[in-house]
This record gives sequence, structure tokens and C-alpha cells, in this order.
Amino acid sequence: MRAPIGLRISTRRKTLRISQAALARSVEISPSYLNLIESNKRQVGGALLQRIATELDIGIDELTGQTEHRLIHELVEAFADPVLAERRLGLDQARALVATQPQIANLIATLYRAYTATAVSADAYANRLQADPLLSQLLHQVLSALTAVRSSAEILEEVDDLNADERRRFVTSIARETKGLTAVTRNLIGQFDHASTASRSASIRRELDDMIFAARNYFPELEARGDDIRSEVRAEGNFTEQTIMRVLDTRHGITVERTAAPPSGRPFGYDSDKRVLWFRNTIPQSTRQFQMVRTLAELTSADEMAEALNSPLLTSTAARAQASRYLTSYIAGATLFPYQPFLTDARALRYDVEALSERYNASFEQIAHRLVTLRRPDAEGIPFGFLRSDPAGRLTKHFPLPGLLLPHTGHACPLWAIYSAFRTSGQLVRQLVRFSDGSRFLFIAKAISRRSSGFADQVLPHSILLVTDVHHAAGTVYAEGLDLTAQTADVPVGPTCRLCTRTDCPSREEPPFTPDETDPFARPAL
Repeated sequence: MRAPIGLRISTRRKTLRISQAALARSVEISPSYLNLIESNKRQVGGALLQRIATELDIGIDELTGQTEHRLIHELVEAFADPVLAERRLGLDQARALVATQPQIANLIATLYRAYTATAVSADAYANRLQADPLLSQLLHQVLSALTAVRSSAEILEEVDDLNADERRRFVTSIARETKGLTAVTRNLIGQFDHASTASRSASIRRELDDMIFAARNYFPELEARGDDIRSEVRAEGNFTEQTIMRVLDTRHGITVERTAAPPSGRPFGYDSDKRVLWFRNTIPQSTRQFQMVRTLAELTSADEMAEALNSPLLTSTAARAQASRYLTSYIAGATLFPYQPFLTDARALRYDVEALSERYNASFEQIAHRLVTLRRPDAEGIPFGFLRSDPAGRLTKHFPLPGLLLPHTGHACPLWAIYSAFRTSGQLVRQLVRFSDGSRFLFIAKAISRRSSGFADQVLPHSILLVTDVHHAAGTVYAEGLDLTAQTADVPVGPTCRLCTRTDCPSREEPPFTPDETDPFARPAL
């Protein structure tokens, strides 16, 4: 669902009564090249797009239509919900509504978010009441305790010839049962609180997405803080793991330990009582170094974090907590991979993730994360989207790409390379895909695992997916050997089975939300 940037440039230029030749001269390109851009025959971005936006006195987001496309995506998702599906509204209606009544479109999207959050909460409570064996056990304990208390109370009330010792035993029994009942009741309330918290996770992720999207996943204050942390470490010596450990110890009293017998089953953690940051022996240096720098960011970036978290898009404590975790990781990435040197290397290596991993002694996922944040207006890298999936296909992390509808939760299209990568773990998979609206993207995926610490250590792989628009693909090493102009090798895909309009897809696992006169799972008549 690519934005018609060229048409927007042309419309704005004509509104301001600027000739094509004059605008081309102002932004230092030829009139013929500007004509190709306005005809949507050439992609435009980075510094050139910034210069055009400045000359036309218009914001980049308004020029690219990124905000509108995100709103269109949300409306399509809302229209596909069973509650509205019978209205047969779709992409065309969503586009028209955003174009003619943007305030109403925003209102519908906001109401749908509230509706889905409420529906998920109701489902969570219903599931707990109907199927949760722990809840059933807790309710049984409550009833048993109440029965015991009632029985003892009735004996005390109705039996007059009890001696003092017998009465004391019954009173003690009541006290014991009520104490146990208090503990069970608290546990029961905790189970409902847990269900409520889980049900809010989808809306929390949406709020985090909104914050990232509004900032175009680029936070200049945090980039500057990353540079400062790097300078502070380098003041103590070369930027190495040993120097970072020394800074943590001498300036913050935190010791770093490696152990074969960690205090928990996690790969690493922090003991606040002992002020020890510990790692399993099997944890690679790239992870240790990232987590140590992330700890430095948490300790020294309170002002920058407070400013970044002071966003009206984060409406709850839980959303701000999740955003805080993301932003401290952002600072760690900015520290380990300084913006301009990293961008220079990325361009020189044509965004080869594995080559960048080798150069920076970093993991595939760390490099993929950093590529997604190269959005500085005057020095922008190729725009990428990011997804991570567990072996069950559940999406555990994602960062949006304007123009691409990424699922917020659950599973993506089963044809996506993020899933096929599990079949060749450790090897990179590339894939050209085409969505039903004609937009085309290059997918780059790799399934990776951490080292096992022993036979009993169940190591689960996860798959990382990077996505970029096909118009940017030629700037990457992954386009080598591919004919990006031909669509014959494209894999037809959708966002999810529920939101996909390809009713004839042989890989469909679920029927689409939008009602159709034909059932895609129906067997032909015999």
C-alpha cells in the first residue's frame, strides 16, 4: 500500500505555483528526474525528500502519507471484524473515509481499539471461568474453607456443653481456616489481575507502536546519549567488554560475573541486593556487551528517558514501562553502533546483516534492530520493518514499516519467509512477495538459536525478518541475482489469513473476516 509521494509533490508544487524547473533547481536535481518522481516512476527518500519537503513547506509525514496509511490499515482491520464484516466495507472505503473525513476515521480507529481491548478482556475472564484448572482448584479451596469455618461456627453456637479446651480448639480451627482462606482469595484475585494484564497487552503494544511511528523510530536525544556513553567508556580505555565492566564496577559498584550455575533458569540477570550482573557461560560476547551497555543506559539516562517517555501516546503505566525497556535498548544500540559510522558501513556493505555482524562483533538481531532505526532526516538509511517469531509462529516483537500492514499480535501469513526460515535454521532466506493491493516487498529472514548449556537445556530458536519495499531492494546485497522488475517469481501473500482477500490461496488456514458468498473451505458437491 505504497504512498503516491510523487502525486503529493506535484499537487503541492502546483498549489504553491512553483514550476517543475524551479523546484528541480532548488533541490539540485534535473527537471527530467523530478518529472519521473512526480510520475511515481522513481522512489524518493532521505536527504532529497527532506529538501523537497522544505522547499514545499510541508512535513515529511504529510508528504509521504505515512500517517494516513497507518490509519487506513487500522480501518481495514476494523472493517474485517465479524461485527462489521456484513457491511462489506474494505480497502476502498477505508481510503475514501481517510481522504474525506479523517477525524471520523480516527474516531472509528480509536473506538475499535477500545472495543478489541474490552473484547479480549472479556474473553480472558470467560476462559478463566470455564477452562482454567487452577481457577477451579482455587474456587474448590475457597468453598472447602468456608464449609469448615461454617461447621466450626455452628458447633460453637449450637453446642452448649463444650468445655474451654474444646472451644479453644474450634476457635483455633476457624482462625487457621480464615488465614488460609485469605491467602487463597488473594491468589484468586491475582489470577484475575493476571488475566486483565494479559488482555491489556495488545493495546499496550499498539501504544508503543504509535510512539515509535510518531518518532519514525528515530530519537535524536537518545542517539546523543548513546554517543555520550560511548565517550565515557572510551575515557577509561578502548571500547571493549573489559572497559565496560570496569566502568560499571568503579562508577556504579556493579560487578559482572559469568557462571555455570546461575541463580535462575534465565540466560542472564541482575541481582539488585548483591549488585551483580550475571551471565551464563554460554552467553556470547555480543549479548553480554549489549546488556552491560543497556545497564549503563538505565543508570545514567534518567533525564533523556523521562523526556522520551513524556508522550501523550503512552496512556498507562504498563505502556510506559514497556516503552522504557525499548528505549534503553535503543540507547544501547546507539552506543554500540554509532549512527554515522554504522550508516557508512551499512551502505558500503549494501546492508549485508551478516557482514555487519562480523564487523561489529554483534548478533544478527542486534544489527537488524539498528538498521530499523536509521531514520535521521538528513542521513537516512534504507527503511526496514522488523518482525520476530517463536517456533509456534507467534509474533513476539515487531517494528512497523510505513506502507506494510504488519500484524500486531498472533500469527502472520504462513507463506512469509519468517516461517520458512525455521526449516533451514542458521541460513538466510530471501523472498520477493506481492500483496493483493499490488505492493511488493523484499523479505530477509533467518532462524537463530542460542548455545545450549546442557542436555536438559531446551533451546528454542526464533526467526528474525527484515522487510523493505522492492523500490529500495536494489540498494541491498540481497537483490543480487533477482529481477526486481519481473513479478513472475513473486510469492502472493497477505498480512494474515483473516485479513487476506486471496480466497483461492491453497495455504489459507482460516477463512477471511469479510463475508463471501462462497466458503473457501467448502468441498465441491459430489
